[in-house]
Amino acid sequence: MKANLLIVDDDANTLASLSRAFRLAGHEATVCDDPTRALDLARAGSFDLIFSDVVMPGMDGLTLLEQMRAAGVTTPVVMMSGQAHIEMAVRATRLGALDFLEKPISTEKLLLTVQNSLRMDRLQQENQQLRQQLGSGGIVFTGDKMRRLMAQVDRVAASESRVCILGETGTGKELIARTIHDKSHRKDGPYVTLNCAAVPAELIESELFGHEKGSFTGAAGRHVGKFEQASDGTLFLDEIGDMPLPMQSKLLRVLEQSEVERVGGDKPVKVNVRVVVATHRNLEEHTRSGAFRQDLFHRVYVFPVVLPPLRERPEDIPALTAHFATLINKQNGWKETAFAPEAMQALQAYAWPGNIRELRNVVERLLLYCDGDTVTAATVQAALPSSAMPEGAASAADSGALAERVEQFERQAILNEIKRHNHHITNTAKALGLERSHLYKKCQQLGIDLRTLKK
Repeated sequence: MKANLLIVDDDANTLASLSRAFRLAGHEATVCDDPTRALDLARAGSFDLIFSDVVMPGMDGLTLLEQMRAAGVTTPVVMMSGQAHIEMAVRATRLGALDFLEKPISTEKLLLTVQNSLRMDRLQQENQQLRQQLGSGGIVFTGDKMRRLMAQVDRVAASESRVCILGETGTGKELIARTIHDKSHRKDGPYVTLNCAAVPAELIESELFGHEKGSFTGAAGRHVGKFEQASDGTLFLDEIGDMPLPMQSKLLRVLEQSEVERVGGDKPVKVNVRVVVATHRNLEEHTRSGAFRQDLFHRVYVFPVVLPPLRERPEDIPALTAHFATLINKQNGWKETAFAPEAMQALQAYAWPGNIRELRNVVERLLLYCDGDTVTAATVQAALPSSAMPEGAASAADSGALAERVEQFERQAILNEIKRHNHHITNTAKALGLERSHLYKKCQQLGIDLRTLKK
């Protein structure tokens, strides 16, 4: 595949040798020895990949990369240097560099880098097309519960309101946040994310607000923070419930004043950002306990979107299973696989502590376990983790006809839920995704005497 490349380096020999190597391989190469002019070219051109030296007079390559990102240039950038060190590579990665190559660079390595970049771009395009084909931001559902929730998402996406997405780990909070951005009038702006639980406490301020050169040890240049990167777009703060308390007060000030001050800076920078947050914690209880600031809670908890766990939406499991199976089969070049009704019932009876993320992994495991064209209930029982299986399910898989095994699996799942909810039938039915009357009928079919259980 032919690529249109931009090469930025202050050394004429490097420009000549790299451009010759790329052109011999069938690519187009534009060379530039001036970083300031390279920034203009990157803004105006439609390059597939940019190669930039790091050490250059006037403006170094890392500053160039930072300014390109601030200007909205999304073209992948590969940094090159003959004076590479770990800190330099780490900073380049944090700024969004695709790769960091140490000079001298072999022609084979250069061409492989171009091929990998083109392949990644193609995968991203295919992923975007798939998201568009799926609709609703790629969120798969068939039940009324998710249909009502997505109606809320559509409504709030069209506004500027702050959204707080709540739900257990693996329920799809990130996907909902992305959907809100994609359905908003900011959809053409940047979408920037930060997992507050994944960043060390001493670095989170720099990540959010940026820092100036020399503001602390290792700050070799200016760093633009997430708020500035997300200007005119959306900033998604995942796991905000894990943000350190001192940082919460600084975030509150930014939300109130719509301006940030870089670490080591002496003047505020105005930002126009929509903030969407998410957490797996009960944020109201977290606030009452003092672990989360009450004033910040009222700032971010404007429109809560509560994602139900998968065990409360079993009606969506068939569609989700089919969706994941199609993706996994296509990815691996496997033939399509059907799911027996009993197998689907077994999947719907499972509690899914890991939610949709766990379901995706189990579907892949089922496709690997399956010997024929159809996934059976026995295959499901073999694929589900034994530690999380309902009590008695493993022994039921050892003997009996298929229908008997499924019946025993369902019976034990219902008994476990009844016990977990202290024999409260309404709550048990809700947890299993059943109507109360349906649960009574199911218990009668399976020989479960609810009157005896209460004794």
